[in-house]
Amino acid sequence: MKESRSSSSEEAPTLSWRSQARKELIERRTAAAPAERQKWSMAINAHLSSRWPTPPGNTIAFCWPFKAEHDVRAVVERWISMGANAVLPVVVAPRTPLIFRRWHAGAELASGALGIPYPIDTEEMRPDTILLPANGFDAMGFRLGYGAGYFDRTIARLRPDVRIIGISYEIGRMSSIGPQHHDEPMDFVVTEAGVHACLASRAGAPAL
Repeated sequence: MKESRSSSSEEAPTLSWRSQARKELIERRTAAAPAERQKWSMAINAHLSSRWPTPPGNTIAFCWPFKAEHDVRAVVERWISMGANAVLPVVVAPRTPLIFRRWHAGAELASGALGIPYPIDTEEMRPDTILLPANGFDAMGFRLGYGAGYFDRTIARLRPDVRIIGISYEIGRMSSIGPQHHDEPMDFVVTEAGVHACLASRAGAPAL
């Protein structure tokens, strides 16, 4: 089953709609009471740990929490203690795929794009799993990010040897994000409600 994606003639109104939807979703998330977000986050961590009691990959990429996103570091640190490597994304240049540098608690960080930290002086590594935050998501597994396309370019470059586990709150669930031709679907989305398999996940995805 495939989600119909916008053609080039439809892109301008769709992109405008997505921009407004993104703004509203971020506002909704940041306006949620901290105690409520903490409850959601505890449930997300529990679902991640239950579904993947051992690390879901040898090298796991994650994102530093931004604008009240879920903070996945507690789960990542547990997976590190079990032998996994963890990496954070680094913006190299506009409109280019991201690279990833190894992270561990206490690693020296610098302020990157949008003020988001990234490791310095650690080795570059290729992830086989990405824990990917989403402002919005739909049942097909398409994600509404921040609009720059960094992760879509990166995932396209890494496939088929990467698995994508989206992380979001249920308030980000949408009937459709209005996917474009460049949008890359996730394999799973984890919210406070549970682990959801995505319908548009590519054929032959690694078993999780």
